[in-house]
Amino acid sequence: MSKRFAVVLAAGKGTRMKSKLYKVLHPVLGKPMVQHVVDQLKSLKLASITTVVGFGAEKVQEQLGEDSNYVIQEEQLGTGHAVLQAEKYLKDQKGTTLVVCGDTPLLTAETLQSVLQFHEKEEAKVTILTAHSENPAGYGRIVRNENNQVEKIVEEKDASSEEKLIKEINTGTYCFDNELLFQALKQVSNDNAQGEYYLPDVIEIAQQQQEKVLAFQTEDFNETIGVNDRIALSQAETIMKQRINNYHMRNGVTLIDPANTYIGADVKIASDVVIYPGCVINGETEIEEDAQIGPNSEITDCHIGSNTKVKHSAATSSYIGERVQIGPFAHIRPDANIGNDVKIGNFVEVKKSKIYNGSKVSHLSYIGDAEVGSNVNIGCGTITVNYDGKNKFLTKIEDDAFIGCNANLIAPVTIGKGALIAAGSTISEDVPGDALSIERSKQVNKEGYAKKYK
Repeated sequence: MSKRFAVVLAAGKGTRMKSKLYKVLHPVLGKPMVQHVVDQLKSLKLASITTVVGFGAEKVQEQLGEDSNYVIQEEQLGTGHAVLQAEKYLKDQKGTTLVVCGDTPLLTAETLQSVLQFHEKEEAKVTILTAHSENPAGYGRIVRNENNQVEKIVEEKDASSEEKLIKEINTGTYCFDNELLFQALKQVSNDNAQGEYYLPDVIEIAQQQQEKVLAFQTEDFNETIGVNDRIALSQAETIMKQRINNYHMRNGVTLIDPANTYIGADVKIASDVVIYPGCVINGETEIEEDAQIGPNSEITDCHIGSNTKVKHSAATSSYIGERVQIGPFAHIRPDANIGNDVKIGNFVEVKKSKIYNGSKVSHLSYIGDAEVGSNVNIGCGTITVNYDGKNKFLTKIEDDAFIGCNANLIAPVTIGKGALIAAGSTISEDVPGDALSIERSKQVNKEGYAKKYK
């Protein structure tokens, strides 16, 4: 098989988005559009991916990292001019170059693989990815000849009344013989109303050279939607959401209300997981079997163990073990590591802490920069006082300790194994194992004072 390359066109400013954010970085289900495109291309095992960037180039490079080479189109002189910028990486290479737009987040690797295989099997020099549209207004029409090859692409403004009835449209995705592509781009003229160099002109040049130009029609028009404004962005979000939700339901996940469940493209969910309405699950999240998520929970970049329940809570960049109860109204902040059979109750916040198996933090507590052993009970209102205004310090609570309500544990401090902290205590020194620690001022009652005060 010959080498395959890809060029991603991502240099447009996207003025119709009415945004300071570079167009291809607008997210669809939590992931930037151009990242969706590049992720699909990566699965095709291409020899290289080259992204053409312009306005906001550094932000696109920061997003994609080493997934791509980069070239800059300093002036927006058309799609043909944009592809020509990739010449430094692709000149004289033999093989097939796939050209896709960075604002087409719904394209799938399966469709791109199909058009590549068709192009190579038919030994075409150019293959256009097309789609059937019942409402083709605004799209370029594909005019085929009697041999079913592409005769021309006619833009809406140039189409005759008969050509406007054609429902096969150009999607802006192409396969080219790489050598022909860059030879032809040198011949493309900007003698048009916009003064730009158009990539489709390569097709006409190929035909003049008696080369084979074909079209491959995708079965799903929705895949080819280009996002140019917020309306199209919303449509892409809806279609992507439905596609992802259907995938998980087919794999044994129960979504109580799919229309109100948002799952990112990279999320992994095992069978028999139940997700209730109002949940947003993003990033590199992995949820093990029989877990229950929601309602109204937000989870990003977390591991959720089997049989764990998360209700009305938020969790980010953390590991949560098996048979854990989270919430309602808990906040699991980054770098929490929660063991098995742990309870994190209502209005509890956990940050950068490890909580071992069987421990309970049932309500109204803050556990930050802490190491909590197994079978520890932390009472209502307990706070690990981890910050002195300049630095963070560790609180260590060993196995089987019992922390009474409204205790302040001033780090750095260690509570020994089996120790008991009396309610209302402020602990600033280490407590030995099996000790009772009480830190309270003496109670003083002033008889009759309240009546006098009132």
